[in-house]
Amino acid sequence: MAIHLTKESKILVQGMTGGEGMKHTRRMLAAGTNVVGGVNPRKAGRTMDFNDRPVPVFGSVTEGVDATGADVTVVFVPPAFTKAAVTEAADAGIGLAVVITEGVPVHDSVAFLAHARRRGTRVIGPNCPGLISPGQSVAGIIPADITKPGRIGLVSKSGTLTYQLMYELRDIGFSTCVGIGGDPVVGTTHIDCLAAFQDDPDTDLIVLIGEIGGDAEERAAAYIRDHVTKPVVGYIAGFTAPEGRTMGHAGAIVSGSSGTARAKQQALEAAGVRVGRTPTETARQVLAVLDAGA
Repeated sequence: MAIHLTKESKILVQGMTGGEGMKHTRRMLAAGTNVVGGVNPRKAGRTMDFNDRPVPVFGSVTEGVDATGADVTVVFVPPAFTKAAVTEAADAGIGLAVVITEGVPVHDSVAFLAHARRRGTRVIGPNCPGLISPGQSVAGIIPADITKPGRIGLVSKSGTLTYQLMYELRDIGFSTCVGIGGDPVVGTTHIDCLAAFQDDPDTDLIVLIGEIGGDAEERAAAYIRDHVTKPVVGYIAGFTAPEGRTMGHAGAIVSGSSGTARAKQQALEAAGVRVGRTPTETARQVLAVLDAGA
């Protein structure tokens, strides 16, 4: 099994005919992802060829869903059009919208996330790398060749750290890796993924990657304490970040002691989570937990 994305998922790509959309559609197809169509109202009716794999372009998400039965969309449209794209996908009955776009205005994110929630559409992102269930499917920009199928679940705010932990633990492998994005407002949280991994019989251990700023990791720690029985290993990016500085992601800002890496580490450790100081140390912690349970 996996969470949110499997080999059965049928994927539309909104913005497939643009440069980034074409590049990553080609990579998704090469990884075995079932991309069933793209969406571009100005190029409806055309067929795009990806290494001899023809993919039709539809004029709307609804047309694509009606023609293919698509249940996932990956959004590569510019920030100004992201709200409309996600709203359209939700109205078309798409179950999962993966929003790769960076720089989406926060008020737009708040609006389309509320609309998607009312429609029953899960959103991952915005400003995220997407997710991968190795050996089954990729929705987004996560490289498919740096790990293999396994029994670790990973949820991360950081795309780069997602890739690093996938590579560090490539010999063990993953059930699903989810990059939830680092914006102040995102559609899927650490807690959402923790709950899904807890319920997934093919996930034995969970890796949680957070970063300075906000209280998402502290809230995740409280959830782990009360609801998660599987071992969790964590890493917090930003131990050396100066106070009051924005570090990379829009949500990563520290005020006083609130939101510091140390405060998050303490909250997670109090919930029984092993927390590494570096990605490599975090990977070693995972191996130690798995060895202890062998």
